[in-house]
Amino acid sequence: MPRILVTGASGHLGRLVIENLLASGKVAASDIVAGSRDTAKLADFAAKGVETRRVDFDGPDLSSAFSGIDRLLIISTDALDRPGRRLEQHTAAVKAAKTASVGRIFYTSLPTPETSKVSFAPDHAGTEQVIKDSGIPYTFFRNNWYMQNLFMALPAAFAGGSWYTSAGDGKTAYIAREDIAKAIAAALATPVAQNTTYTLTGAKAYTNKEIAALASKATGAPLSVVDVTDEQLAEGMAAHGVPAPFIPTLVSFDTAIRAGDLAIVTSHAADLIGGPLTTLEDFVAANSAALKG
Repeated sequence: MPRILVTGASGHLGRLVIENLLASGKVAASDIVAGSRDTAKLADFAAKGVETRRVDFDGPDLSSAFSGIDRLLIISTDALDRPGRRLEQHTAAVKAAKTASVGRIFYTSLPTPETSKVSFAPDHAGTEQVIKDSGIPYTFFRNNWYMQNLFMALPAAFAGGSWYTSAGDGKTAYIAREDIAKAIAAALATPVAQNTTYTLTGAKAYTNKEIAALASKATGAPLSVVDVTDEQLAEGMAAHGVPAPFIPTLVSFDTAIRAGDLAIVTSHAADLIGGPLTTLEDFVAANSAALKG
């Protein structure tokens, strides 16, 4: 049977993908390899019969970590400490996959990476091109914003009663991380033969004003949306102690939303899962206490 390796297996998405592979009944635990820089964090998977391997994109022996792997899921790293580092890591992983004769690469990207205003979109566009240039068959998952990302914005907004944003009337087709994991697991278990790109989004896109209304209804607390410019948003973040290196990236999220980069809606995730997705209304209702902070 084909062997599947999931990198970043100790992270939120990686764990969910493996859990869904195990639950699918289509892939035996012995055919799954969980990869992480710290295999001690994978003990629960090992207890279920999943092989664990140390996978370090900055390490010298990456190709050996991919030995015997037919389907490799490269979950994009979160290395943003300096421009280009993440692309370097991904490039090293692709080269190692080529050396190890991996049969197919699966990669987690973001919507329209070639043109997106998100500051790290070039890392994804560059990685996709490196994978294409390798000649290895590929499947790209262009993942839209997780619903869980709202945990980073709404609690602070509720604390002051106002959500400051430069997204304007731009929309985001949020999708639950769990649904992305289910879709990826389904594609890993039964991949198509041709090179494929899936854009994984929710079934509907929402403005921040619409999201604020949903959250306010669910929590019973008032929340107004205050429109500001990118520059004003950056100044506000700095005044509230956000570390300077992170501010341009955080502001770029609103810039991208305003530009429509995250408003794309497809049925790809639902098609892969074979059923309906979690709605934003249900997610907000189920997590109202956490979103309120």
